[in-house]
Amino acid sequence: MTNILSKTPNGCCRSFRKSLANGEYILLGGSTGSLLYEKGIFINRSFDEVNLSQPDLVSQIHSDFIAAGAQIISTNTWGANAFKLKSFALENKSTEINISGAQIARKAAHNQCWVAGTMGPLGVRIEPWGPTSLDEAKDVFKAQAEALIKGGVDLFIMESFADLYEIQQAIRAVRELGDLPIIAMMSVNEEGHSLYGTEPEWYIRKLDEWGADVVGADGGNGPTPMLELLKKFKSSTKKPIILCPNAGQPRMVDGRLIYMASPEYMGEFARQAFLKGARLLGGSSGTSPSHIKIMAGALRQAKAFDQVEIKHNEIIDHKIVHPTTVPRVQQSNWAKKIADGQFVVCMELLPPKGLETEKIIERSEICKKHGIDAINIPDGPRASARMSSLATACIIEREVGIESILHYACRDRNLLGIQSDLLGASGLGIKNILCITGDPPKMGPYPNATAVFDIDAIGLVNMVTRLNTGFDLGGSSIGRHTSMSVGVGANPVAIDLEKEKSRFRYKVEAGAEWAITQPVFDAESLFRFLEFSSQFKIPIIAGIWPLKSIRNAEFMANEVPGVFIPNKILERMRKCKTADEQAKEGILIARELIEEIKSSVQGLQISAPLGLVDFALKLL
Repeated sequence: MTNILSKTPNGCCRSFRKSLANGEYILLGGSTGSLLYEKGIFINRSFDEVNLSQPDLVSQIHSDFIAAGAQIISTNTWGANAFKLKSFALENKSTEINISGAQIARKAAHNQCWVAGTMGPLGVRIEPWGPTSLDEAKDVFKAQAEALIKGGVDLFIMESFADLYEIQQAIRAVRELGDLPIIAMMSVNEEGHSLYGTEPEWYIRKLDEWGADVVGADGGNGPTPMLELLKKFKSSTKKPIILCPNAGQPRMVDGRLIYMASPEYMGEFARQAFLKGARLLGGSSGTSPSHIKIMAGALRQAKAFDQVEIKHNEIIDHKIVHPTTVPRVQQSNWAKKIADGQFVVCMELLPPKGLETEKIIERSEICKKHGIDAINIPDGPRASARMSSLATACIIEREVGIESILHYACRDRNLLGIQSDLLGASGLGIKNILCITGDPPKMGPYPNATAVFDIDAIGLVNMVTRLNTGFDLGGSSIGRHTSMSVGVGANPVAIDLEKEKSRFRYKVEAGAEWAITQPVFDAESLFRFLEFSSQFKIPIIAGIWPLKSIRNAEFMANEVPGVFIPNKILERMRKCKTADEQAKEGILIARELIEEIKSSVQGLQISAPLGLVDFALKLL
């Protein structure tokens, strides 16, 4: 995270609340207790006391979570209240343990992330369930909170509470000491009820009413049930919502509790949770830095797409009044085959990372020999820095003699640069263009790169259509018109499918002549989209990605925006033990899908994983 924190706790408090007010997404670290257990601190010891006896061990855990991408780390003080410590004869060390816990985290943070003072249940029953009074509970929480503030925390996290009355006393205690932000979470069961049976809508409403800045839930039986809970939380509060599930259900393996949710699974949960409205995410028991690292990828995606301001520039939103001069059948061989109703196939090949073009030329030659109609060249896929897609397309057409489909993204150029590039592409003989908005830089390895996004894909289609009629942005004649065949992207499994459909409609109205979908793994979703798109009478080319391995499948499912792989497909890949078996299964899955959808689409875009053209050509 960018260093936005002041060196004072008050500054950190303000910056945290400012981040909430700005609608930012925030990622917490995982379970300190689980990692202490893994490192040999067994349950017959106080995990909180390790702050005193082995502070370097606690510090290393904090550092690991920060390195993984956590923006908030939690102090190792979940059970450091006097009541809980009493069972270890440590009740007199509560203040010392809490101060030390806060100081360890503060030092590890290096002012690069927020430090949250962690408070958990007292371990005793309070009224009306037990003999401990509400005020007595509040005073114990207050003593712990006072020590954490003295140690330098920026905010408080109250987690794993089963009793709504008890967490109320913890909130009261912190509020009596000042106005530091509070994140309040109830521990939940499979149905989303608190462990004392309170319904989610009620406890979220009460946490909001009592003054928590962020409200939500932790624990449970893993990530998936939390997504259902999110809907109920959103109907009950306007406060930012946090979800911190356990890393699946634990199993006892060789005397140790092992949590079964993989980092990839937690990453997919994070992606969906951010898209569906959660603002803060983390992990409870079993959540390691490996889990947080994958979840951080989902955070980058959420931030990137949230910060992209889609604009339809007024200059190019006007109706096109000049008819296209060149008929589609004369634009390119690709366009002619589509216009004639023939089935087309293109192969997607990534531009080289450096200057070595030999491999992509060789792969393009193989494609040509096998009857592929065009080579599809992505433009900085996933915000990576590769050879210009325009240069790559020109090299392939010149050296191989096969048509290219040039991806063109709006991310890197302003309006003037885009018009210049399009005129240049046409002048160099590029005849097919796929108009895309582009992945925001924050998704890629250069997150500080500046994006432009003067227009989006809809505006870009408008611009190409205008140039095809012989006029520039301002309506002035450019002389001889361009004659590019115009395609657009489509995502049949978009999270916000209604928005995707609306944008698709605008793209067609702007002049799109054909569309290529994101890689499809679910035929039913594609058929539903085809039913919608049929009204526009433009050909749909289905994206096909043959899975090379389970690792490839999980990467696609968790790391590639706009891709959805059903669990049944992932399970088929997981059942294959060897690399060869996985590759054969990936081809089989893709062939089955092609057989199912081929009669409903006008072509295929086949991706070659890792540039393995021979592998991808097995589909034909």
